[in-house]
Amino acid sequence: MNLILHLLLDAAVIFGLAYLMPQVDVKNFGTAILIAVLLGLLNFFLGWIIRFPLNLVTFFLLTGIVRIVVTALILKLIDSFMDSFTIVGFWPALVIALAVAVAGTLIDRSAPTQEMVDSGYVVGLLSNLRIG
Repeated sequence: MNLILHLLLDAAVIFGLAYLMPQVDVKNFGTAILIAVLLGLLNFFLGWIIRFPLNLVTFFLLTGIVRIVVTALILKLIDSFMDSFTIVGFWPALVIALAVAVAGTLIDRSAPTQEMVDSGYVVGLLSNLRIG
């Protein structure tokens, strides 16, 4: 469930920023979902290969910044092999990567933890919202 939420949120952020930024062009929301899936897959399979040496150079002090820069590079890579997605320049890709990171952090912090579910806290909150 959390994966689907992340993919939809990433797609919404990409699509929304494409609407706001003239340097970014996304054909439709389906394309934004495909971009979010590719971004997740490439970050999983390729991102750590790029991030690890950069984190070694920075002595793991700039891990968050390295992660955002690598995500921007992966967005530019996706741009290079997709016709329905265009980013003109590196800065717009960096803005999108930063927005995706912030949105992901907000979702991760607001999602209930396993301890909350096990203790019944989440069920207790939902049971107070009875309709009817």
